[in-house]
Amino acid sequence: MVDRLSMRLVPDELWALVEPLVPEFRARPQGGGTAPLPARAVFTAVVYVLTSGCSWRDLPRSFGVPFQTAHRRFSQWTKAGLWRQLHHAVLDELGGCGLIDWSRVIVDAAAVRAKRGDR
Repeated sequence: MVDRLSMRLVPDELWALVEPLVPEFRARPQGGGTAPLPARAVFTAVVYVLTSGCSWRDLPRSFGVPFQTAHRRFSQWTKAGLWRQLHHAVLDELGGCGLIDWSRVIVDAAAVRAKRGDR
């Protein structure tokens, strides 16, 4: 599905970064299901769920992706490390374009564990 919402959620520039990182589709060993859905449609549906805060079951049918498929692929992609790879790819892209000034980056104290005692 390529409509205005889909293009806003996953513009072509983002998809260009994502597409080479998406693991190859593998049919489930137990069989069943239908022909594989386009990876971009599934990725867009996953992004919608993650950014909207809706439950998987509330994924609108207009995405053309069953919520079960979206959740299953999300789980597979998470296990394959897609999100970490995508995070690094986006940072590399932004840094390469000069949109991130790495000399001004700081570590968030909330992300760093405090030392205990005098150690």
